[in-house]
Amino acid sequence: MTQLFKSCYYVSDDKVPGLKSYGELNPPSRLLLGPGPSNVDPRVLKAMVSPLVGHLDPYFFEIMNDTVELLRYAFKTNNKLTIPVSGTGSAGMEAALYNTVEPGDEVVVGMNGYFGERMNEIASRCGGKVIGIKEDWGKVVRKEAVEDALEKSKAKVVAIVHAETSTGALQPLHEISKLAHEYGALLLVDAVTSLTGCELDVDALQIDVCYSGSQKCLNCPPGLSPITFNEKAMNKVLARNTKVPSWYLDMSLIDKYWSEGRAYHHTAPISMIYALREALRIVYEEGLEKRWARHKKNSQAFIEGIEAMGLKMHAEKEHRLPSLNSVAIPTGVTDTNVRSTLLNDFNIEVGGGLGALRGKIWRVGLMGINSNEKTVIIALEALERALRKEGYKVTAGEGVRAAADFFSK
Repeated sequence: MTQLFKSCYYVSDDKVPGLKSYGELNPPSRLLLGPGPSNVDPRVLKAMVSPLVGHLDPYFFEIMNDTVELLRYAFKTNNKLTIPVSGTGSAGMEAALYNTVEPGDEVVVGMNGYFGERMNEIASRCGGKVIGIKEDWGKVVRKEAVEDALEKSKAKVVAIVHAETSTGALQPLHEISKLAHEYGALLLVDAVTSLTGCELDVDALQIDVCYSGSQKCLNCPPGLSPITFNEKAMNKVLARNTKVPSWYLDMSLIDKYWSEGRAYHHTAPISMIYALREALRIVYEEGLEKRWARHKKNSQAFIEGIEAMGLKMHAEKEHRLPSLNSVAIPTGVTDTNVRSTLLNDFNIEVGGGLGALRGKIWRVGLMGINSNEKTVIIALEALERALRKEGYKVTAGEGVRAAADFFSK
């Protein structure tokens, strides 16, 4: 009993027991320019504090319907099963693979970054026989390598990352989609960092399963993973010889909650779905094509500034991801020192490298509301000061001038 008392209460120096005091939540206001999460749109925050209703309330059903319609718009698809999975983008990855891969299935996985390697791990845990296509981090998976893997196997699934968050590489999908379907495989695509941030047309590309995350270009808090399955993919799920290993992520069960029957499955994160609906409404109001063009323009302006400072981008020029810009760290500059200066002196967060790129790149996200001229200029100015503090020689204002010149064209 004494031990329990000590674990629950704070005992002061004079041995007078008293309740431990916890301060009021007061997180710093950061400019989140890392690989995610991104800053949350004020409209989304407002939606989150709306009154709760039950997850089987008729009003919430209307919100669910709106969310599905808006997600179909964002993915550019007519797929019936297009929903937000209750969980982060990694839950979307697991949902995609758990449902489509059975024990013994051969799975071709593109492994050109951290998240391709994660798909490899999850496919293996599903019992799949993974045929990994390894590429250097920063390069894209070659269609010839995919075709070779398909020729030598009876793959049921081709899994590939559209926007590799760990490298800033944007993967072309058209030829790989064509190959996957020629060989009778499903195409499964990770679009966590590309959805609404660059061109993505699920139906035109004939993507069978595609998932994303709420915390990237949608400017929503982390916690939901938009996902879409076409009819072909769902038919495979329904025809499985074994049950989906995850009850929680079984799409044949979740579909019944998001369909007209509204069969109970789990208590939906109501406030998060309010938030996602508002985030998608913002996308809808801007228009996808305009949004894609905005991300591309601001990324290019940022790159102009980076190169004017004598720095180099990591991803190949023809395959750069507009929403996540990977900058090669110059010789003699310490990764953590620069990121600490950005965080402590300017309240700006940027990401470091993962895995093979640890200490070699910075990952600068320009996602959703953070993809704008003001943010580009602020980021370049702050980075210049952080570099000069490290002893890196750069002409004052050179990066900002280059970006401003680009914007003025």
